Amino acid sequence: MESKRDAVRRRARIPLTLPIRVTCRESAEYEWTEQTRLVDVTQFGAGFILTRPVDVGRLIHLSIPMPAKLRCYDHNEATYEVWSLVRHASVMRSEPNQPVQFRIGVAFVGKEPPPSYEDPTLRYEPVPVKVGQNTRWKLSRRPVIKERREPRLVIPLEVLVETLDESGNTSMQEYTVTQTISTLGTCVPTSLNVEVGQVLRISSPNDRVSTFAAVRSRETSEDGITRLGLEFIGSPWPLDRDLEDNGNGNGNGKK
Repeated sequence: MESKRDAVRRRARIPLTLPIRVTCRESAEYEWTEQTRLVDVTQFGAGFILTRPVDVGRLIHLSIPMPAKLRCYDHNEATYEVWSLVRHASVMRSEPNQPVQFRIGVAFVGKEPPPSYEDPTLRYEPVPVKVGQNTRWKLSRRPVIKERREPRLVIPLEVLVETLDESGNTSMQEYTVTQTISTLGTCVPTSLNVEVGQVLRISSPNDRVSTFAAVRSRETSEDGITRLGLEFIGSPWPLDRDLEDNGNGNGNGKK
């Protein structure tokens, strides 16, 4: 149910289809840029559409030819360079055989990123600060939650894992098998050279399921096998279908 605050914020946003450049640094070695357009904007945040997902809590950089009256600084510059915190990310409905798009909502957080941004894998939460009748945002590092929100089941599913290049196209791919899985994440062995923080595409061609996942952990065990801990973003994994195919699953997975 929509909160009163969200309803007021939506009414206050101005429809504005200005071109913007989005830069996202997923890991120490990998970043991408996408040109898109605003959907709506206020002095303190914006909404726009991307062809690839970004996870909530991530910092991204926007370049916008913003009207001066909507800026908090750099009023005379050609473009407004502003760091932004991803607060909402959802899959948009699309026609069959059309590319998936994502509706992104961000809060503007300032001209410079925090010093901790040297580690791009960190996630943040917004702390509201009242400025007159409006709200601005400061950043607080999101606490690490050690307990899983949902237990993972030991269900071996053949999946295709793909890395994305700067244009969002497949650069590397590998078939592997899930070791544990829930609707929110999975653990898979891999030989791909990926880092914590990167976003991958993961799909089951047999089941016609496809979503995206952020790499939350990468560990190589004594047996020499590297395993990725993945968190699904964009949309959850439809696990009910797999439970029907595999009975009720077995094992309760480690959270």
